[in-house]
Formats: sequence, C-alpha cells, structure tokens
Amino acid sequence: MLRIHFGPDDLGRVRLTPGPDPLAEAALSLPVLQNRWMGGIALDGWRQRTQRGLSPLMRPLLELAPADMGEYLPEAFLHAEDGATTLAESLESVWALPQKVWTAELECALDHRPVPQWFGDLHTADRPAARTVDQAFRSYYDTALAPYWSQVTACVQADRTRRIRTAAEQGVEHLLATLHPTVRWESPVLHVPCMHKEGFHRDFHDVHLAGRGLTLTPSFFWPHPTARAHSADDEAPIDLCYPVALDLTAYQTALAGPAGRGSGDLARLTALLGRTRARVLDAAAAGGSTAQLARRAGISPASASEHATVLREAGLVTTRRNGPSVHHTLTPLGQALLNGVT
Repeated sequence: MLRIHFGPDDLGRVRLTPGPDPLAEAALSLPVLQNRWMGGIALDGWRQRTQRGLSPLMRPLLELAPADMGEYLPEAFLHAEDGATTLAESLESVWALPQKVWTAELECALDHRPVPQWFGDLHTADRPAARTVDQAFRSYYDTALAPYWSQVTACVQADRTRRIRTAAEQGVEHLLATLHPTVRWESPVLHVPCMHKEGFHRDFHDVHLAGRGLTLTPSFFWPHPTARAHSADDEAPIDLCYPVALDLTAYQTALAGPAGRGSGDLARLTALLGRTRARVLDAAAAGGSTAQLARRAGISPASASEHATVLREAGLVTTRRNGPSVHHTLTPLGQALLNGVT
C-alpha cells in the first residue's frame, strides 16, 4: 500500500489532466494486450482483434512494455505535455525530453528488469532506435486504438466532467475519497494499492507530497490505480493514474468492434454525406494524416484528401500542416454529427 501524505498546500494542488493522451494510452494498453488477466473478459474482443493485426514492426513495443502489471513501464511515454491531443504531438514531446530524463529512465528500468540492447540505445539518443520506436507506436496506434479513439475519448471526458463537478460541489477531499473502490482517503493521507509481479504489496510505503501536489490521470486501458513519481524531478507532482471503465458494459460500449459503428450504424450519416465521405469522417475521429485516414476508410490517399477537403469546407474537419504532412481532426460540429449515429 502506498500512503501519499498531503501537506497544507497539496489539496489546492490536485489537478486533472485535460484529456486522454494517445501515446500514454497506447503504452498502457501494451501489458493489457499481452496478459489476459489484466482487464479480463471485458477486453477479450479488443485483445483478439488487436493481436490479429500485430505486425513485426510493432514487436519492439512488446519488449518496451512487458506483459505484467508489476513490471516497469517506461515513464517517458506516459507523460506527454499538457495539450497534446494527437499521437504525433505526444511523440514529438517525448523525443524533445532532456537527456537527464532519459538517463534517469534507463536507471529505473535497469533496477526493475533486464532490458534489450536497443532499449539502452533509445535512452542514449540513438536515432535509429528512436525511429524504430516512433514507427512502432504509430503503427500500433492505428491498429489498436485509432478505431476506438472517439469512444475512448468520450469515456474519459465523461469521467473528467464528473470529477470536476464533484470537486466543485463537494470538495477535493470527496473527490479523492470517491476516486476508485480500492483507493482510500483518510485525511490527510491517500491510500493507493501497489502492484508487483506476485500481486499486491502488503507493506506500506510513504510518500510526502510536501507541496508538489497530485495529478490525476484518467485512463481507459489501465485497469488499476497506479501512482508514479517523476524519476528525474523530485519536485514534480505525483501522478495517479486511475481507470475510468469500471464494468463490462463500459468496455463493451467503447470497444464494440472497429470504431464502435457498423455499416448499419452509419446508415443515416451515409444518407447525408455519402458512403465514402461518412467513412472518412468516421476515420477522422481518431485524428491522423491523410494516409492514415485513407487506410482506415479503405480508400486511396488522393480520395481521402479530396473528401477531407469537402469536410473541412463544411466545418466538420480541421486540418493543420505539420512539416510535409497534414493532420486532420474533427471539429466540435463534426464530433456532434458523428456522435449522432451512435
């Protein structure tokens, strides 16, 4: 059990992250993908579909995040800068981290388990290793998360809205007391269960915030509350990641087949926009480049670009240039129109 001690100023320094981070969710989903006991039957359908879609390009990620909740997860991929809403933005912030973070990260990893040679190369700014991991995450995200991202985002944002309302109406202490069934608040201490390979720790470990504050990070894929300290910054807030999907129905609603929408579900939108354009709008829910939209919609990049232009002119999609490529995301109007078919 981890006991997090709050000082006089720490209750005022509890904050919620603004939304789900695609990179962190991808990293957190990797142990779940490899271990059926994590998430259990609720994630079986997603797990089977994703495993069928794995390619050799993604294999390094299975070494990066092993199949055990008690294993060390690379911290660098779990803390993108606030405001990063796409995988590309999250990866960009990761590769821009200072070297001291990568050094501390490698030391933590070596304390927990043997690591492959390429893992050490990654943490010493080896460009080929970074490119390998970058490409692996992009490919894995397209297979494992992109088809469901709009539903995952909706689930996380609904939880965040509830938490903000709780804090505003009943206070931060009530927010902490109702965070998760396994988390216990006994002022001024928050009790969080700790996991290791053999199960839950029975010993107590004390952490004093001492003014650092606490960041609450809702996660869809990670099934148990987990607290993490910043390995390279002793003054950074403690991060408490907690699951937002607590029952079978919540998982099934978000992960019921690719994008949670079948051809029948999109019939009304198809009647309005046409079949291909409706599929491009659906593909844009997860955000991505023109090539990614084309792959998800099953059309050519040229066709995807043409449809994305029409959707942008209609105010349903926004497009931002990122170097030689462009990134498409839904506008609030586009999201509302897409949500209307579910």
